[in-house]
Amino acid sequence: MATNLPANFSLPASAASGALNFDVIIIGAGISGINAAYRLQSQGPSGLKYVILEARDSMGGTWDLFRYPGIRSDSDIFTFGFPWSPWKHPESLAAGDKIKEYLIQSAQSAGIDQHICYHHKVEAANWNSTTQSWALNVKVSGEASPVVFHSRFMLLGTGYYDYDSPLQTTIPGIENFRGKVIHPQFWPEDYDYTGKDVVIIGSGATAITILPSIADRAKRATMLQRSPGYIFSLPSNSFFTRLLFAILPATVAHFFNRLIWLFRSYLTTALCRSCPGLAKMIIKRVTIQQLPPDVKWDPNFKPRYNPWEQRFCACMNGDFFAALRSGKGDVVTGKIKNVTQNSIELESGAALHPDVIVTATGLKLKFGGGIQFALDGQQFDVGEKFAWKAAMLQDVPNLLFMTGYETASWTLGADVSIQLFIRVLRLMEQKKAKVAIPKLSKLDGMEEKPMMNLSSTYVKIAGKVLPKGGTGQWSPKTNYFADIAGAKWGDVTTDLVFL
Repeated sequence: MATNLPANFSLPASAASGALNFDVIIIGAGISGINAAYRLQSQGPSGLKYVILEARDSMGGTWDLFRYPGIRSDSDIFTFGFPWSPWKHPESLAAGDKIKEYLIQSAQSAGIDQHICYHHKVEAANWNSTTQSWALNVKVSGEASPVVFHSRFMLLGTGYYDYDSPLQTTIPGIENFRGKVIHPQFWPEDYDYTGKDVVIIGSGATAITILPSIADRAKRATMLQRSPGYIFSLPSNSFFTRLLFAILPATVAHFFNRLIWLFRSYLTTALCRSCPGLAKMIIKRVTIQQLPPDVKWDPNFKPRYNPWEQRFCACMNGDFFAALRSGKGDVVTGKIKNVTQNSIELESGAALHPDVIVTATGLKLKFGGGIQFALDGQQFDVGEKFAWKAAMLQDVPNLLFMTGYETASWTLGADVSIQLFIRVLRLMEQKKAKVAIPKLSKLDGMEEKPMMNLSSTYVKIAGKVLPKGGTGQWSPKTNYFADIAGAKWGDVTTDLVFL
């Protein structure tokens, strides 16, 4: 059975024919999965045997998938990175290739890379009440039939969007266009846009990143948006960050920068949500100062919603605005009437004539990488389940999923989830329990809350893809400080049944 298992694993003699047995299976070798593996190794009960199953041929998740020009994190690397593997460079907003390199180095330094099985895509997972374990059907490259893995616990580090298909948005007449149409999720390798007129449809972080990255080589780069979002310039490395790295050891400088960014993110979000009028006034003033005279704030940079009702777009070193001032970049606000063979016609009567259209129209949400989940052979709908502490599913045993924040770094939230799991494991040891199941003690009157509290289109379209939030133990994540305290020292027994 060619399963490409790491060298330190072998099929247990006690395992059933054709099965592989583990204590914990982590699905996904991205930032959540690698961090979870480290926490298990360093803080979990001794002797735990785990494996990471990764569908792709490399670790990195998002940072292995996306290859569009300028790909980078719009969260600071000091909170987006691992606290146990300090980022040793002064730049705060890191490029995608550097993030992937950092993930690989971090995994190798902790020996986590020796636990990863590549080309292993989990297609289905069934909880067996008799054996008190998960059975995972795994499609392995080169194998005609699925390989079955068994595990006491299953941890989902699969992120929240669909790797195989982007969000489908109706662009009337796009099929008529004779030029190149590209979605950033599937950017062609080594595509040459030199001297081409490029129109980027969308106003999110991807569009904000691509435009300045291609403006120097493209004939012209235009961001076409139906409505604007908030854009705020952040330095790739500030004077204070450089100073800390200059006078302190790298690990100490990382620690202080992490604290600074944690509080900065929290305070910024609090200001925007408690005083939206003041926040809008500040953002407007800063934005206008960076715009060229021919690009107007209204309607191009005047959103119809309050700050942090949707995600902010980080603009590194003001590069987006610099591209507009250079004359190589532009922004157009309007609705598309029709796309012809060689133009984009707007309802206003204006027209654009691109050589290339980039459809940066958003991501399609997906839970658990599309795995078909079942309990004793009966499939269930994740969207109908409440989420206990935003980490475990109602009535589903020994399953943890890791999610981040919409207003802060993803890794912070994922780390809260795995820290919570470590506590549950320790408690199970004390109770000599093998199973932990979240159970709603009071279903009647439970107020439903979305897991992601944003008004963004891709979140609204998601509908019931994600589990539901509620109140009390079933509340969604709120902020890192409260959530990490709750994970480490809070109540982890209410509404959690141990068997």
